[in-house]
Amino acid sequence: MEPEKERTGRTPKKGRKRRRVPNKLVGASEVMRDRWDLEERQQPEAKKARLSTILFAGNREITHGQLCELLKCAVLGKLSVPKPSWCQLFHQNHLNNVVVFILQGMSQLHFYRFYLEFGLLRKAFRHKFCLPPPSSDFLADIIGLQKKQIIGDLPKEMEGSLPSSSSKVSINLQNDPIVQKYGSKKVSLTRCLLTKEEMKTYHFPLQGFPDSENFVPTKCCGSITDNSPLFGLDCEMCLTSKGRELTRISLVAEGGCCVMDELVKPDNKIVDYLTSFSGITKKILNPVTTTLKDVQRQLKALLPPDAVLVGHSLDLDLRALKIAELNLEALASHQELEAVGLEPRNTAEVVQQLNTSVLECLDSMGQKLLFLTREADATELSSSKNCQTIKCLSNKEVLEQARVEIPLFTFSIVQFSFEPFPPNLTEEMSKRMRIKWMEMSTVYAGPFSKNCNLRALKRLFKSFGPVRSVTLILETHQPHLCIQYEILEGAQLAIESLDGIVVEGTCIKVQRPVTELTLDCDILVNELEQDSENQGTIYLSGVSETFKEHLLQQSSLFLGLEAVILPKDLKNGKQKKYCFLRFKTFGSAQRALGILTGKNWKLKGRHALTPRHLHSWLRGLPPESRPPGLRVIPPPSEQETLQMVKVDHPKIAAWRWGRKIGKLYHSLCPGTLCLILLPGTESTHGSLSGLGLMGIKDEEESNSPNKCL
Repeated sequence: MEPEKERTGRTPKKGRKRRRVPNKLVGASEVMRDRWDLEERQQPEAKKARLSTILFAGNREITHGQLCELLKCAVLGKLSVPKPSWCQLFHQNHLNNVVVFILQGMSQLHFYRFYLEFGLLRKAFRHKFCLPPPSSDFLADIIGLQKKQIIGDLPKEMEGSLPSSSSKVSINLQNDPIVQKYGSKKVSLTRCLLTKEEMKTYHFPLQGFPDSENFVPTKCCGSITDNSPLFGLDCEMCLTSKGRELTRISLVAEGGCCVMDELVKPDNKIVDYLTSFSGITKKILNPVTTTLKDVQRQLKALLPPDAVLVGHSLDLDLRALKIAELNLEALASHQELEAVGLEPRNTAEVVQQLNTSVLECLDSMGQKLLFLTREADATELSSSKNCQTIKCLSNKEVLEQARVEIPLFTFSIVQFSFEPFPPNLTEEMSKRMRIKWMEMSTVYAGPFSKNCNLRALKRLFKSFGPVRSVTLILETHQPHLCIQYEILEGAQLAIESLDGIVVEGTCIKVQRPVTELTLDCDILVNELEQDSENQGTIYLSGVSETFKEHLLQQSSLFLGLEAVILPKDLKNGKQKKYCFLRFKTFGSAQRALGILTGKNWKLKGRHALTPRHLHSWLRGLPPESRPPGLRVIPPPSEQETLQMVKVDHPKIAAWRWGRKIGKLYHSLCPGTLCLILLPGTESTHGSLSGLGLMGIKDEEESNSPNKCL
């Protein structure tokens, strides 16, 4: 806004506000309720395209429509299309290319069945996420093409200003949430207002509610009509010793006139200016004397009794202002803001808000989509006039063409096709994977004396992480314990900490069960630790309910902290006694681990082993009980299949094509947004969910200590 520019000589950065949303984490009954992102304090550097530290949607599945949101934003930018609802793309204008690799015939189950074979890919991409089971036309869904499209019912006065290529735009409106709620015709302003119940649902501060006791009411009592004035509200916050506090407020009238733009001095000590999100720096805020109370008085004087507030994350802005129930009904939805039903002032903006496809976005920029695929796998996309399709005879030819053609196009889709496991073998593979992860998270400890203190031993093993069960083994000469942990980190930490120590005068051994499924466990654990999503993330056990506040007070010790993940138990709502901390670099994580596991903090911890999306996948697998020592041998048909050295067999393909695609990714130019998508597969026992890997070339590599990818 101009007033700020005049005072400081610079235009502040703008970024989407971070908001709290429910996120799931490890275990069958856990959910992350509390998360905040912190940016490492550093000097301004050259702008580069980058992705948000943590996906907003946490471990929930990312739908095909949400993928389309990201791809359209990558093409046009967040000012032309709605922002993705599940991640954040910064400095989109610094992206050079977008490349999507599709591995048809592979699912998330295949990725973790052959995890060690996907070496380059899992080390190159810091962001991984679950996809739903495959749709009938995966490719069309992720780029926004619809089999049945309708002509938007646009007012006649809008038709003359539509793109010159067509007098009407073929747009799918059926699935648009705004159209579903309000219809496709113009509606009145009062029809769009949130009700009190909706405000409660979306956690707006309401007068008289317990969480708004100290908030200031506006005492506005105007009656809202279709002619009531609109005001756009936006707030920026910093992180203080008491949490998030207001640092700037901007209020814009309906005609676009800025009626208020004030910097605000927080009441408490600032620990992080969150400059990358707000644009606010210490230098900018130092001379400011305006307080929150000053802003509250100005707002009450400026806003008429029948004002209607419009904003993004308006509930958070009102909480930052500590203003309860303005009696100004809010025109907003929980995730997005849409000016629905109002007389359109800019037809181009209205058209862009509709459910257009990636192809239409590219066409508006005078560009085409490159689609590389095997001839046998060509789809309806191949016939589109906005798509340059190259049909190849084999996966090898697809790869060769990709090396040549990708640099010539802004947006490319490269599709490989592989033969999955035969459907009748998929269930057996899934069963063995459940058992494998269960055994990896189980430890046997002993021997103990026959009069050992069992309660003390249980407390000892629970100090390393949440435990599903503790069983006393009496089949041996001296008692042993079988401890099954909820998460792999707990089991690994117990092994590393207790194996070989003396307990009650006896040297004990702590180990995993030795079966055919755990023979390569040490290798797998080491590779999981090197997974790019785990680089810079540490696991801590023994955290208290006040851990977050204590960590915040000592934030100067933990530079580079990007996210704190505190899971809660769904059954009782209590905070679990473990957490994950994510840092910007491996070095920052290593330093923090040394401090937090020292004598002053009394915590146990190690580097993380399980990527966050993997927790929900494991939780989705049905529990599998298995008596100790029972072997699980693949059926003869699968043994024969595994012994067949076929190029397109999943195990061979994972190793061969994972390396080839990884090398192709590293040859892409800097600033390339790249997605690797395993769409999922069908089987006789149901659909298998897919998996996505995402990164921006060079951004991910700069965060990892492994430079030899």
